[in-house]
Amino acid sequence: MVLKSTSSGNISIYQVSGANVSRSLPDWIAKKRKRDLKHDLEYQNRIELIQDFEFSEASNKIKVTKDGQYCLATGTYKPQIHVYDFANLSLKFERHTDCENIDFIILSNDWTKSIHLQNDRSIEFQTKGGIYFKTRIPKFGRSLSYNPINCDLYVGSSGNELYRLNLEQGRFLNPFQLDTDLGVNSVDINPVHGLISCGLEDGTVEFWDPRSKQIAGKLDMQDQVTCVKFRNDGLNFACGTSSGKTLLYDLRASEPSIVKDQGYGFEIKNISWLEESLHPETILTGDKRIAKIWNKDTGKPFASMEPTVDINDICHVPNSGMFFLANEGIPMHTYYIPNLGPAPQWCSFLDNVTEELEEKPSDSIYSNYKFITRDEVLKLNLTHLIGSKVLRSYMHGFFIDTELYDKVQLISNPNSLKDQREREIKKKIEKERESRIRSTGAITNTKIKVNKDLAERIQEKVGNNVAESVINDDRFKEMFENPDFQVDEESHEYKQLNPVKAPGKDITKTRGLTAVESEEEMSINEDEEDEEEEEDSDNEEDDQLKAANREKVEKELAKIRRKKEEAKRFRNEMKILSSESGPKQPSTSKESFESQLNKVNKVTKPHNDDSRLRRHARGEAELTFVPKKEKKFNKKKINNEDDDENGNKNNGRTKQRFEGRRLASINKFRGM
Repeated sequence: MVLKSTSSGNISIYQVSGANVSRSLPDWIAKKRKRDLKHDLEYQNRIELIQDFEFSEASNKIKVTKDGQYCLATGTYKPQIHVYDFANLSLKFERHTDCENIDFIILSNDWTKSIHLQNDRSIEFQTKGGIYFKTRIPKFGRSLSYNPINCDLYVGSSGNELYRLNLEQGRFLNPFQLDTDLGVNSVDINPVHGLISCGLEDGTVEFWDPRSKQIAGKLDMQDQVTCVKFRNDGLNFACGTSSGKTLLYDLRASEPSIVKDQGYGFEIKNISWLEESLHPETILTGDKRIAKIWNKDTGKPFASMEPTVDINDICHVPNSGMFFLANEGIPMHTYYIPNLGPAPQWCSFLDNVTEELEEKPSDSIYSNYKFITRDEVLKLNLTHLIGSKVLRSYMHGFFIDTELYDKVQLISNPNSLKDQREREIKKKIEKERESRIRSTGAITNTKIKVNKDLAERIQEKVGNNVAESVINDDRFKEMFENPDFQVDEESHEYKQLNPVKAPGKDITKTRGLTAVESEEEMSINEDEEDEEEEEDSDNEEDDQLKAANREKVEKELAKIRRKKEEAKRFRNEMKILSSESGPKQPSTSKESFESQLNKVNKVTKPHNDDSRLRRHARGEAELTFVPKKEKKFNKKKINNEDDDENGNKNNGRTKQRFEGRRLASINKFRGM
């Protein structure tokens, strides 16, 4: 049998059911692992206490009936109610509800009558056949409590009223008006004298007398109260706060007898007085992280249950040491503590299982011992302890208590602690150094005489080791040693292949500047030189100009630049207009602008065609032409014999095409 167990002190805690993960494996993965599980002894010997003791998503609340034969649990998704039969150790049935359950109470001794508070402001009455009645309250509810003496159902809500629903009369009664507008988190009724306690969100607890329908007392807390619980003796009272503290009170005193901190800072969700156990002086308090059991008189811890998923509710099975936990995981957890009581009658076999586990020596029996050899015993001068209980002989050495070993080693070597501390510091420093980002480093090959930039680029792309292997390769080493293979980055071919290297230049543009562009460039350079001279003179005159004066000077210079640019633009426009509108000048020795442009662009224009051929770099050529319609071939115009002596063309035919052909025309006889 496999049963997970932990121990705190002399108390053994067994986890009977429930996984330590919030989500189970998908079905398709579980199917693949079924073949492997049949060879797993741990899986074959597992304990499944109650079948289907789980929900699809999470469980909210869980309670055991008064007769101890059934268990009711609510959960999601979808919102549903599960009833488990302990006699058959399986799920009896499940019901789906419209909304998620917040709290519920069991009215009967078995599962047949229950009241459920839903998160849509509704209260459902469930019976054996299903839902019996459903009603609503004005505000969202948070807690339920039932007084069997007068059949009043108390509902704590988010408002300043404690609603009362009388089940005998079947109607709502006047609610109790509370001194808060934040709401009631928890309601509980003392089973002895019927005093009602209300834990409010504003950090107070109000006690109401149901007979006089008036407030009987009030307690002030620093934090909001999340849980209240009376003990069955009528005097002891416990309340939990949102900061993880539990306060125990005697109703005859205004100061708490014990304040217990849960330790994690989460709100207290559940408080249970473990009166029906072997240790009636203990109390259980739980938040979403851990459930602790401790002594109500001294505050001394007794045991704790800490699953890896968040806890929503805790239920104690009366007269036993078993606990059910509703949580945010799919399976619900079951814990068994033999020191608090025996196993319930429906699973009495757990006692035998736990006895076998306790009798069987575990693997951790030597967890607090250290194994040392005979040579180490001689070095530590512990030979006189051989044969005693301090040194337990095992194989070729001995087991010694760890604390005793540390003390003896410190006596024999006083500097051992210092050396160990230095080793730990050194190890920590080395671990931190490993996490640093290290550069790969440059290639330190002395053979590289040319093309060092190329070698660095290869190193960045493929790494240092691969780059060195490439450089040392016989096929490529000449490229890094012979100056004839030096890459000229200023060459036109290099710039064509690597245009990013010269972003400021348009290397694909091979034409020269026109006359107008050259004049503009010269004027701009002259203006820049003038501006530089002006700036230099200003700097020489006054080096300590303020920021305001510098801005003024820059604005003036900008105005001057704009004026000069406008003047240049105006002159250029006038030149263009004069050249277009004016008479043609006689040809001079200077070349025209069109001829210069044709030379620069390398344009060749055929004599008898409108096409233009432009040649670019790297042998590229561009041909532009105007398409024309194709002339139709006229047979009449081809025959030149029809022309007369003066060269004029005749419209008709005067001669026959072929000699020897007989003519029958009238014109022939006329010419005879």
